Amino acid sequence: MKLRPALDLIKKADKIGYAVPAFCTWNAEVMSITLKIAAEMHSPVILMAGPAEFPLLNPAEMAATAYALAGLYDVPSALHYDHGNSIEQLRECTRAKFTSVMLDFSMKPYKENVLGLKEAVKLAKPLHVTVEGELGAVGRVDDGNKEGGKESQLTDPADAKKYAEETGVDMLAVSIGNKHGIYTTLPKFDFQRLQEIHEAVPVPLVLHGGSTTPEPDIKKAISLGIRKINVASELVKCVRESLLDQWQNNKNPWVPTAYAEAAKGLPDILRRWIKMVGSEGMA
Repeated sequence: MKLRPALDLIKKADKIGYAVPAFCTWNAEVMSITLKIAAEMHSPVILMAGPAEFPLLNPAEMAATAYALAGLYDVPSALHYDHGNSIEQLRECTRAKFTSVMLDFSMKPYKENVLGLKEAVKLAKPLHVTVEGELGAVGRVDDGNKEGGKESQLTDPADAKKYAEETGVDMLAVSIGNKHGIYTTLPKFDFQRLQEIHEAVPVPLVLHGGSTTPEPDIKKAISLGIRKINVASELVKCVRESLLDQWQNNKNPWVPTAYAEAAKGLPDILRRWIKMVGSEGMA
């Protein structure tokens, strides 16, 4: 099936009341596994890649791979440029036919964030490409294992309403106590804040830092307007730990077979998340 704008998938989720899972897919193998499991479970899915993944495959190569694989599976899917850090690279992704883009200026001053997203919207929307912005900063991953920390800044509901209206973004990532990475302590989500944001903001909301979040928190967040949930660190951790075990213990020195072994844990993670966010059977 042809890749579609992420907003096409999100609109149905918003109408019915579930979230679309967005998984970090850094190469062809992970894309293939993700699409296969999504098709098996009849779930829409968003494939994500961004600046951290482009050293493996540049935007054009990533998009070509995604389009080729998506055509093999009868499941609605989108290709999302995640945590973009420049208009230039965002433009490169739209040229490569990514169907969704995020310009993450959340660490910049409010005015600069707004101006950047206005430019992103002007560039992407005429191409029917979904645009995601972020207001309030979700903590960055420190070392790929622990959750991000000191940079977090919670989203203000009034600012979020103004931001969505001024920029014209299709969906908005919010900070309510969520962080990127693997949580070392249970997150404390500010659900009252999320409810106020949901009531004030006219576009679907996005939760970054989904990995290892307790299921009750995920379900409550969905009930309060979260319609896209990003998952990356759980997938990375699965592959990384398997490869370390194999190579430190001289189990499997051949890279292709070692990687295939490491990827065996991914389907269970994908299935668990698809069930958790309520997207199973929604394709």
